[in-house]
Amino acid sequence: MSLQKRKIAIIGTVGLPAQYGGFETLTSHLVENLNEQYDMTVYCSGKQYPEENRPDSYLGARLKYLPLQANGIQSIPYDTWSILHALFYADVLLILGVAGAWILPFVRLFTRKRIIISIDGIEWKRDKWSRLAKMYLYWAEGMAVKYSHCDISDNESIQDYTAERYGSLSSVIEYGADHTQKVVATAADIERYPFMAKPYAFKVCRIEPENNLEMVLRAFSSFDRYPLVLVGNWDKSAYGTKLRATYSGQRNLMLLDPIYDQREIDLLRGNATVYVHGHSAGGTNPSLVEAMYLGLPILSFGVSYNRTTTEGKASYFYNADELVSLLERTTPGQLQENGRRMKEVANRRYKWSLIAQKYQALVEKACTISHKGSVTPSFRNYREEVLTDHGAGHLSTHHLFYEKTETPAQ
Repeated sequence: MSLQKRKIAIIGTVGLPAQYGGFETLTSHLVENLNEQYDMTVYCSGKQYPEENRPDSYLGARLKYLPLQANGIQSIPYDTWSILHALFYADVLLILGVAGAWILPFVRLFTRKRIIISIDGIEWKRDKWSRLAKMYLYWAEGMAVKYSHCDISDNESIQDYTAERYGSLSSVIEYGADHTQKVVATAADIERYPFMAKPYAFKVCRIEPENNLEMVLRAFSSFDRYPLVLVGNWDKSAYGTKLRATYSGQRNLMLLDPIYDQREIDLLRGNATVYVHGHSAGGTNPSLVEAMYLGLPILSFGVSYNRTTTEGKASYFYNADELVSLLERTTPGQLQENGRRMKEVANRRYKWSLIAQKYQALVEKACTISHKGSVTPSFRNYREEVLTDHGAGHLSTHHLFYEKTETPAQ
């Protein structure tokens, strides 16, 4: 293996070229940055790439197409099929998400393949899933952490969660954002998007309940200094369809369909007055770090994940009234300082070259470690009598440094 490139299979994405979400963008940049170091294969959803538009490779990585959707209930057989196929050639399985984690105990038992898995936030808490789906994802998360050689948290708050729940010493690797570009609006751009001639707020996300869309829309319904431009996949769910029907008639709201062209989304996002981030689930949300890299002032829902990503230097809200209050009382100077802080954090932490280096280090670690790291105290590995019996056990003789001891009689 030392004379040949390690073979890595990237599993759990919709595919390349990236045209969907965070995992796909991550995969694209890993391939771009690491294709000279590794022999890489990426699994792709044949449902998203028509047969006439299926290249065999992308930036040096081989592409394998499976006739299933990569998301929803089909993600379980999609990831499972990908894992089974990868066992025939790959040295390392880099699995993004926990849908196929049920098979990992068998992979560990019958093969010597190395498994790295990103649990993708705390997926089982998302409101979009049914009770049965949440139960499976909760169980699969445990399987993913237990049977991987290394697990990834994309946020320190997720690392805290896996440490507390599973005793796992997870590796924190965030997302990059330096693929975004500041685009200067042309006269033609402003003609297509007249709202760009004046201040506006911006938000881009999947239209899901945990992104607190109704809260944000309700706030801007009562705030009339400048409009909110919100880009999302409204037609993908009954929730999105209903929400759009409820709010689309409001003068201060502009609800746009998904935009996948990088220049177009950077044009709208990068020229906004402020970025509103409503996500309440997940870890390091790609849309947030991209806005930070563009130097946008961030008004964020105040959960720990978002505070960690922004290092506590953004402005935070928990309900529509608090968001309106932030919008009304924050001065232009304060917004400018907010944006400067966000840019500094992003320049330091959210660059793809740095993210790729972290993944490379983790691949090498997974291929060399003999056991998985843990934050569980080692004394838990011993029987109780070993720790306490006969006055010679660890716990019977151990004193904390601040405990008082009696002074020997003189």
